[in-house]
Amino acid sequence: MNRFLIIAALLLPTLAHAAAPVQVVIKSFAFGPETVRVTAGTTVTWVNKDIEPHTVVSNDKTFQSEALDTDETFSFTFDKPGSYGYFCSIHPHMIGKVEVTAK
Repeated sequence: MNRFLIIAALLLPTLAHAAAPVQVVIKSFAFGPETVRVTAGTTVTWVNKDIEPHTVVSNDKTFQSEALDTDETFSFTFDKPGSYGYFCSIHPHMIGKVEVTAK
């Protein structure tokens, strides 16, 4: 039992610093929220709640999804700080941004 407590105590700081996942909902031909702010190491997941397909494509091609049908998702982990603008390649007026800060 003591070994378990020691291992748990050693892992706790690592687990405490793990970034919580963030979700962006695609609905009514918009990304919501349009801008998310996360720390490096965070995974962002987009979920399509429209009946039309949508994509998630970064302006600099860092990430790119296939067409997402209703209730399909796309996830990307942001490891480097920076500003990542993105859009739907099917409906280019749909735009969003992920702002990533250092841990």
